[in-house]
Amino acid sequence: MTQTATFPVTGMSCASCAGRAERALTAVPGVTEASINLAANSARVTFGAPATPTTLAAALQKAGYPMAEAEARLTVDGMTCASCTGRVERALQAAPGVLAASVNLATHTAQVRYTPGTISPTELAQRVTKAGYPAQPAKDTPAPDTRQPEDAVMKRRALIAAALTLPVVVLAMGGHMVPAFHHWIMASIGTQTSWLIQFALTAAVLAGPGRIFLRIGLPALARMAPEMNSLVALGSLAAFGYSSVATFAPALLPATAREVYFEAAATIVTLILVGRWLEARAKGQAGEAIRRLVGLRPATARVDRGGETVELPVEELAPGDIVLLAPGERVAVDGILTDGHGWIDESMLTGEPAPVEKTPGAPVTGGTVNGAAALAFRVTATGADTVLARIIRLVEDAQGGKLPVQALVDRITRWFVPAVMALAAVTFLIWLALGPEPHLTHALVAGISVLIIACPCAMGLATPVSILVGTGRGAELGILFRRGDALQRLAEVRSVAFDKTGTLTEGRPVLTDLELAPGVDEAELLALVASAEARSEHPLAHAILAAAKEQGLTLPRADSARAVPGKGLVASVGGHVLLIGNAALLEGEGVDLAAKPDENAMHITSASVLHGFHMLAARAETLAAEGKTPVLVAVDGRLAAVLAVSDPLKPGAAAAVAALRALGVESTMISGDNRLTAEAVAARIGISNVVAGVLPEGKLQALSRLPAPTAFVGDGINDAPALAAADVGIAMGTGTDVAIESADIVVISGDPQAVASAINLSRATLRNIRQNLFWAFSYNVLLIPVAAGALYPLNGMLLSPMLAAGAMAFSSVFVVTNALRLRRAG
Repeated sequence: MTQTATFPVTGMSCASCAGRAERALTAVPGVTEASINLAANSARVTFGAPATPTTLAAALQKAGYPMAEAEARLTVDGMTCASCTGRVERALQAAPGVLAASVNLATHTAQVRYTPGTISPTELAQRVTKAGYPAQPAKDTPAPDTRQPEDAVMKRRALIAAALTLPVVVLAMGGHMVPAFHHWIMASIGTQTSWLIQFALTAAVLAGPGRIFLRIGLPALARMAPEMNSLVALGSLAAFGYSSVATFAPALLPATAREVYFEAAATIVTLILVGRWLEARAKGQAGEAIRRLVGLRPATARVDRGGETVELPVEELAPGDIVLLAPGERVAVDGILTDGHGWIDESMLTGEPAPVEKTPGAPVTGGTVNGAAALAFRVTATGADTVLARIIRLVEDAQGGKLPVQALVDRITRWFVPAVMALAAVTFLIWLALGPEPHLTHALVAGISVLIIACPCAMGLATPVSILVGTGRGAELGILFRRGDALQRLAEVRSVAFDKTGTLTEGRPVLTDLELAPGVDEAELLALVASAEARSEHPLAHAILAAAKEQGLTLPRADSARAVPGKGLVASVGGHVLLIGNAALLEGEGVDLAAKPDENAMHITSASVLHGFHMLAARAETLAAEGKTPVLVAVDGRLAAVLAVSDPLKPGAAAAVAALRALGVESTMISGDNRLTAEAVAARIGISNVVAGVLPEGKLQALSRLPAPTAFVGDGINDAPALAAADVGIAMGTGTDVAIESADIVVISGDPQAVASAINLSRATLRNIRQNLFWAFSYNVLLIPVAAGALYPLNGMLLSPMLAAGAMAFSSVFVVTNALRLRRAG
């Protein structure tokens, strides 16, 4: 069967581009015709198996003309097991233009990558709904969930079912436990009336709280796509139907098989509902991180409108509005402080408990908490554009992702339910033919037990619930996994490469040393140098200017300033010629670094620090060996001073390297800085492997030589290629947007210690997933044969359908509660 679809294509600029793209498409097996429209930047392709939109996209990507892509997120209801997620995924993947689809049972969401123009998120939701699982596009801006919580709904159903089931169990089992009770039943209402009461109550259980299994499971069975609800529906209806025949038409059954199992049908439904209630409670706790983030947004804000203060819903705020912030109030949206001075608690953003000082011009972030001062800020971002909304979106995307290990589970669960139904049928026939008397009763019990005990729910929840809790815990620690599969890759990392500036250091150089020649006045010299550097954008210039500002110096106007690439600056200030830079600059301009300065050249009146002039050049080398950047200054052709600028280490840098070493992970520094400075910094924090003086492409080469898998930690635009090329890219949240977009993981606080925490968390999550999968698979491998009666020839044991239902419910609850242990990880 062939289909024709039109896909948007990017990167084409001429007819030869179109030709190459067209040839790339026609070379894909299954493509019968491909036509490129250069004006519309689109490709019209007629194709059939084995070609798919994904293979077409891959061909265009390889040719250098990738398809335009978009992502949609759907909320999906009605999914109860791994089989459900597989059917939703297949419904999405069959849609035209869909490149990839991933469905998460724990979050009840679907993430779809598709080509815009071929299909819309609404149409995707309609396809999922048609497959039996009501869906709708998710909102861009998460809002507090006002629906009744799932655990409350399940609790009500379970309690109603239990109330109706209890009399059935008492009537059916009470006589076996207390003979006197049996005699009382016989003497009062009799067996037939007892069966009629059990029939009525069991019918109420199935038609009431148990209707969810019939409403979802039977239509799925009719579509030849059975899932977990189908197994429960078949098992409970089989027990109920057999018992109804024994009650109302006993002549249809052999005399030895006229027994009722109403208590089994009712108890199956009740126990599974109880299990789902407990599971929903646990899943609710697992998703607590997202709800806490959403709850950080206040509902209203006080806005200055024309000199009057009005209270508006946060949704009505617009960029440019002036919001008034009372002491102790939570910031509504992102903005820039315009009035006031105070401290804001940003722990929700960075994980750091210490409040941050805010003065006019400083950014404020929605969700953070004001201290004791009254402040005002101008709104810069609202809705989905705020930092908090982006964090929530990143966490949701990661929680909706799939790890590579999930692929095995998906393949198994796709065939699991049909295989269980076939096994139940075989079990029934074997017992019917070879079992002891009464054949039919034993066959029915064994067949129903197989249907009920099988649990794809536990297998389907094993991975996504652990991801849900693990990424939520990461968000609490200020670690954002932008992609769910980064969890698995980070757990396997053997080496971590750090950029230096802004990653291991603060990224804000400061003036640390000022060594003067004899007779040179510190204030006058610093004022001259700062004036010359005032026009420069170099980070070293900013450090010198900041030092002059801190001392309150008045800066004369520079008459001229000329940068000498790779060497420094030549300037004229206040009638003096200044050379500011390295030794090569001064020597190139004819300065004798060993000559004595003219003490009258600068009209020097005093000296705060005196050093031998002949020691300045040597001192510059010493400063460089300490990891500082020396800057030589000559005034009117004479060496006058050596300044040193240093980028302070982040407090957690050394601890981060030590923590990684304890985890068995090798640390490397890859920096564009000179080797002397880089090695000095590395020695102070315990890194022995240093690659220095490299450009961005050099960082890629250095990464390729490290033990794989590798992680790269950076913060700047120049780090983006390495962040993208590493097996795992970790960006500092204090860095550039380009770096963050290139990374798999974002450390909001910028603290390098969080890298070790992220690896710890990822390893704990993978360990938890392996535990869950082991339990889920072992449970089914061991107990399905028991339910089928494998132990009967040995000890006469035949598993009751009620016990099977209890075991099945326990398996899912076990998996989810085990995942909840990750809330203490990191």
